[in-house]
Amino acid sequence: MPTNNPLLGDSALPRFDAILPEHVEPAIRATLAEQRVRVAGIAALPEPTFATVVLPLEQMRHRLARIWSPVGHLNGVLNSEALRAAYNSCLPLLSEYSTDLAQSEPLFKAYLAIREREWASLDNEQRAVLERALRDFRLAGVALDPARKARFKEVMIELARLQAKFEENVLDATNAFSHRVTEASELAGVNQGLIERAARRASEQGLSGWIFGLDQPTYVAIVTDAHHAPLRRIFYEAWTTRASDRGPSAGMFDNGTLIEQIVQLRHEAARLLDFNSFAEYALADRMAHTVPEVTDFLRQLAAAARSHASAELAELETFAGRKLDAWDLTYYSERLQHSRFQISQEELREFLPLPRVLAGLFEVAEKLYGVTISERDGVPLWHPDVRYYEVRSGRGEPLASFYLDAYARSHKRSGAWMDDCVGRKQLQGALTLPVAYLVCNSLPPQDGRPALLTHDDVVTLFHEFGHGLHHMLTRIAYPSIAGINGVAWDAVELPSQFMENYAWLPQVLERISAEVRSGQPLPASKQQQLIATRSYQAGLATLRQVEFALFDMRLHAEYDPARGARAYELLAEVRGEVSVVPVPEWNRFPHNFTHIFAGGYAAGYYSYKWAEVLAADAFAAFGARNAFDRATAGRFLDSILARGGSRDLLDAFVEFRGRKPDIAPLLQMHGIDTARTAA
Repeated sequence: MPTNNPLLGDSALPRFDAILPEHVEPAIRATLAEQRVRVAGIAALPEPTFATVVLPLEQMRHRLARIWSPVGHLNGVLNSEALRAAYNSCLPLLSEYSTDLAQSEPLFKAYLAIREREWASLDNEQRAVLERALRDFRLAGVALDPARKARFKEVMIELARLQAKFEENVLDATNAFSHRVTEASELAGVNQGLIERAARRASEQGLSGWIFGLDQPTYVAIVTDAHHAPLRRIFYEAWTTRASDRGPSAGMFDNGTLIEQIVQLRHEAARLLDFNSFAEYALADRMAHTVPEVTDFLRQLAAAARSHASAELAELETFAGRKLDAWDLTYYSERLQHSRFQISQEELREFLPLPRVLAGLFEVAEKLYGVTISERDGVPLWHPDVRYYEVRSGRGEPLASFYLDAYARSHKRSGAWMDDCVGRKQLQGALTLPVAYLVCNSLPPQDGRPALLTHDDVVTLFHEFGHGLHHMLTRIAYPSIAGINGVAWDAVELPSQFMENYAWLPQVLERISAEVRSGQPLPASKQQQLIATRSYQAGLATLRQVEFALFDMRLHAEYDPARGARAYELLAEVRGEVSVVPVPEWNRFPHNFTHIFAGGYAAGYYSYKWAEVLAADAFAAFGARNAFDRATAGRFLDSILARGGSRDLLDAFVEFRGRKPDIAPLLQMHGIDTARTAA
């Protein structure tokens, strides 16, 4: 195998300074060829054992993940035509390989034999590895007849291609949009840093005025703060019609056909495995086990929140003095919030420079879990804005590390996420420590000042760092169940949403804030005003998430090949049931709903609310007085963060909390009447 390919070396971290698109496909092809030979040898062993079958397959899984991880990551944060082509060329290869592995009858029988012969001598982690693998074999169709097995593999390969194309279309539609403003009066209320950046962009193109793109910070800032309603509408329409048949790039990157194809193929895959729907298939390895369990949960939340949401919308329209259009809601919500609490997101930017926020965030982790976090230079990076940090125990032992890519830029996917760069592995005496990617899309630094965050940005950063801690503080030895691997999808948001709570505590706000001129923290009065906004319009926010989740679940549970996906018909029904806000006919939200059509949340978007219940209940375990109680934090670390997918998450939660989850702490946190919920 060639050694000059940076993806194939033995460096501890990816060589981001050397990886080129032309390295990608050769590295993947060479690795898969080598692993296929090794798998064939393992499958032919006459007397399989945990040491001769499971351990080498875990090693190979880890090796392939380390090679592919930087490729997938770069495709999201530094997208180019060449890299995209290389990435897409490998998707069918990887899908075919993973399906072949999961459908291997010899391997399946080997795992069964190992369970039968060695179960008594295996520890809990090893048993979890076996049980998860056996479940995955079954869910991949290992027991299918040859024709159905082959068709299942074809479907998986095609789905990988279509889902990648869906995300590409959203990114391309986002990058294709720009809007030029020539009248300064139209920019009243907009963040000055954004205005200056737009002026530079216009100047670079030899034009007067200002040119704005559609990156997430720009979109959010304009619909939140621009006084000029026509400008808000332009950006709202551009954002909500991305990759569709409507809006400024109508038909150019249209995901309509892809939605139909993706849902149809998912349904076909589920039926091949004798599930009634893809939703049932997806729930086979979740905390929630049935579609009614999920929809009843969502409708319970909707019932609790609906009257609150209706009252919040009525109050907003009374404040505005008129009926509101969709592009008015965020703007007047921010104005009403400022009127009531005398605080705004833009005002908070001056108090939330990223370096200070990071220092406070790391201090939270230190207080809770006894870790220390420090920046390290000299590591290959994919962009000058990226930073690299090391995580150590209180005794100075290295535990993990992570990259932080904090700022929005062209050719970078919108949103925020955590992903694994390297998973933890401790096999046959060799330890590999976990490495994470933390990605956000905040406004970059300007004019010699650090990046200034809104409090919403801060909550997002705390959220992703919570995911990162789940990945980095695992103590599990086996890659397939270490960190977030093997964790039930509807519980994977628990650590992230748990961490969000700390972004609202007075003692944390004191530590993460420093006014950019004076260095003074956010005044106590402002802290209290900010904290009071946490439950502001909680009813509307809850219904919005329920709408997305119920649409997703019904789309995948009710699919009928004779009728097609019926995406907008179903969405209209869901909105009629749970929504109270106006949505224009031309809104094309599903066309850019990457969570379910390109990410891992298909028939799983409910996980955000499901895990929010778990997170609020877990945080309530600390009580009202000491959110940094080390004993309680230690139990959360031992029961949840450190355990990865080595045990059922419900059992782990009960171990930590002493009982099953309760919805009441979440409703109480947001001031929603629990009596109405019970009724």
